[in-house]
Amino acid sequence: MPGDEPASPASGVSDESVSEGSDALAPGDSNESTSQGSDELASGDSKESTSQGSNELVAAVGTHGGEPETGFNPITGWGYSHEPLVQSTLFKKDSNGSLITDLATNYSVSDDGFTWTVNIRDDVKFHDGVPLTARDVAFTFNTAANSSGVDLSVLKNAVVLDNYTVEFTLNDPQTTFIHKLVAIGIVPEHAYNDTYGENPIGSGPYRFVEWDKGQQAIFEANPDYYGQAPYFKKLTLLFMQSDTAFAAAKSGQVDIAEIPSSYADQKVDGMKIVSLSSIDARGITFPMQPDTGKKTENGYSIGNNVTSDPAIRKALNIGIDRQTLIDGALNGQGEEEFTGVDKLPWGNKDAIFEDGKVDEAKKLLADAGWKDTDGDGILEKNGTKAEFTLLYSSNAQERQALAVALSEEAKELGINIKVEGKSWDEIDTLAHSTPVVFGYGSLDPTDLYLRYYSKSYDPSNYNNIILYNNSVVDNYLKTAITSTDQDTANKNWQLAAWDGTTGFSEKGDATWLWIATINYMYIMDEDIDFGTPKIQPHGANIFGNILEWKRT
Repeated sequence: MPGDEPASPASGVSDESVSEGSDALAPGDSNESTSQGSDELASGDSKESTSQGSNELVAAVGTHGGEPETGFNPITGWGYSHEPLVQSTLFKKDSNGSLITDLATNYSVSDDGFTWTVNIRDDVKFHDGVPLTARDVAFTFNTAANSSGVDLSVLKNAVVLDNYTVEFTLNDPQTTFIHKLVAIGIVPEHAYNDTYGENPIGSGPYRFVEWDKGQQAIFEANPDYYGQAPYFKKLTLLFMQSDTAFAAAKSGQVDIAEIPSSYADQKVDGMKIVSLSSIDARGITFPMQPDTGKKTENGYSIGNNVTSDPAIRKALNIGIDRQTLIDGALNGQGEEEFTGVDKLPWGNKDAIFEDGKVDEAKKLLADAGWKDTDGDGILEKNGTKAEFTLLYSSNAQERQALAVALSEEAKELGINIKVEGKSWDEIDTLAHSTPVVFGYGSLDPTDLYLRYYSKSYDPSNYNNIILYNNSVVDNYLKTAITSTDQDTANKNWQLAAWDGTTGFSEKGDATWLWIATINYMYIMDEDIDFGTPKIQPHGANIFGNILEWKRT
């Protein structure tokens, strides 16, 4: 499985994919996937050499998609949730998450929501000088719809109306289709082939120069770019782990490096530490069904006799102290998270609750029949111990830290959580029956639909891996995703979390234990002005506003 979490960039949602694009270097975790930092990286070290004042930028930022396994190809997921650099998209999101145009000049949607018409600019050329037209847009989306790299199952087809107008016909009238128009970079029909990802041509602000696999990728500013010319004329991305990246920054080999939260207090002369908040949430799945011996088609066990009890799920949700977990496991670099989408327009404030209520959690468990009958500190019910294994990706230090800290807090409730690190291939075989630490964060609410809609179950992408089934929630989710009115859609997304009676949040079925949104940490030359960063999704998007970057 690629990197941090295999899942479909497709959904634009899943945390578990080629990085909402490419997770080759573990988005949200690559900066945490190594040791807390070797002793030689002492606080107060000075940067021995520097490229300050240069219009070249050397960056070691694993979470900007990392090194894509299939190359810099939007069809296979490159750039799905972050700036693709080489390619242009039809639309973009600004730093507030609002829709802005890129290649597109405007768009319209038919009254029934099935037909979307997009007009594009007439002054754009690919890096080889060939004009970009609606043919390339239609080709890109039709090709992507027939690939496994991104999820375009909603798209029936894209057709050319004229050189600068393309029409998309959908299988369902989904308002969330607009997020696909933001996410997928346009490729040239005339230059696309099986090896495109290794030598891509686009129309974006940077031209591809070379890719030394396992080492670096080099890009140069596109002199014919139709938008604002980038200040940095050469961009070199180094593929290295976080401790190595920090050492490279300290020695002057790197101008910006992504670092673990454990390095937040480090000092390097001539450099500054930047902490970016994100919508990248860490949460734990609760298999909803009891273990009755059922198996998946691949023979994997389904169900968990502990987490299938709502008292266990609710007690953990209200009994743990999220801020304490953040302060310890994340070195303070994160914010409390209760529903997985608290910060987003479709988050439901009414679904947020007070945590750290240990006594209330204990009473809830006792009332449900969980008692410590043998004095070992672990509750039991009908002969079943209140204990389960919690899995995390073995290369994700930050997830390990959260899992271990959670297990310590759970002991006070009488719940024994055994923490184990596994590869994603191993997690695949266990996720139907064992809680897992996952990460999600997208500006596309399709995320919610795929996570909680009963019929969205797809183990290859971890969609509804807990096998949640609530017909009321299903109705809200289906109404939201097919609504042609954004306000109506957001209201229904919110009601799916909690409508006063039921929902996927703790106040309802307590399907997940959401803990925190993480901060992304960077060390960079102190003279770099990186403008107003975009909202950071799962996997981060540090170069989302690269056209604003400059040295001062």
